[in-house]
Amino acid sequence: MPHHPLHPLRVPALALAAVLTLSGCGADVAAPSGERSPAADRHYPVTVENCGERRTFTQAPERVVTNDVGITEIMFALGLEDRMAGYVMPGSKGSAQDVPWKDAYERTPWLSKKRINAELVLDARADLVFAGWNYGFDESTGFTPAKLRKLGVDSYLLTESCRNGGSSRARGVMAPLDALYTDLLNLGRVFDVEDRAEKLVATFREQVADAMATAPRGADRPRVFLYDDGRDKPFTSGAYAGPHDIITRAGGDHVMKDLKDSWTTVGWETVVERDPEVIVINDYGDTSAEEKRKFLLSHPPLARVSAIKNKRFVVLEYVELVESPRNPGAIVRLARELR
Repeated sequence: MPHHPLHPLRVPALALAAVLTLSGCGADVAAPSGERSPAADRHYPVTVENCGERRTFTQAPERVVTNDVGITEIMFALGLEDRMAGYVMPGSKGSAQDVPWKDAYERTPWLSKKRINAELVLDARADLVFAGWNYGFDESTGFTPAKLRKLGVDSYLLTESCRNGGSSRARGVMAPLDALYTDLLNLGRVFDVEDRAEKLVATFREQVADAMATAPRGADRPRVFLYDDGRDKPFTSGAYAGPHDIITRAGGDHVMKDLKDSWTTVGWETVVERDPEVIVINDYGDTSAEEKRKFLLSHPPLARVSAIKNKRFVVLEYVELVESPRNPGAIVRLARELR
């Protein structure tokens, strides 16, 4: 995603009771500081594949810094807040009462509302940074895994953000839900909480399957376009960002499914040509969802688009649409709206 300020986290609870239960139970994640249990010694070293690179960990990282809300909540869903030195997140996280994993947010230091940087990471005495390309890591700012490695700090890349090889800017190497499940299972191994990770993935798979069972099918599938932002050209989702699987599993036909990228820009003429029947608005940034809706309704090139003529919009929050533990809940909610 671009480096816009995050909208306050005002996301409603999204059928996450089972996930919250899993997040609060299970074996202890960490041994007392400075100690490693015999079981942990038997578990390590572990090797996982992250964005095409095989990574070996001789022990669980103890001071993780995360960047962005979805990435932070992946750690919280695995019950790993005790392994975190803190998180970086622009904007306000809103009322803790409205946020799943509210206890984890309250217990974990909010290090900065600005962009993550090397100085912040070193000040936090981090041993690992969990971020992604355009989710904190960016060659233009000089904050990259390679720079961290020179500083003695490890990194783990969000799988949604993996470079796909076709272009230095194009991202995505697998279906969005597979990216979420991959990161949960990888981190489950890295932090020796495999049982918790496997239970989370099983719960999410069941949640998605239940939503798909009642979702529109065949000719009843409405054409759906994801609108993030942009006036001259719309910023939207390709095949490798969260909205693709959210739309598809919810019973929609994602009109930009042929774009082999995650988040990217297209032309309005492409939107008009593909004539979406529903527009999903990403609610975040300085422009409110209602302002985005009013713009779409008033933008002359879109006047003949079906979704505009019928004023058919669905609003989802940023944290539901980027890779995060809230993706399955977003599928449930969107499926309900598309039926």
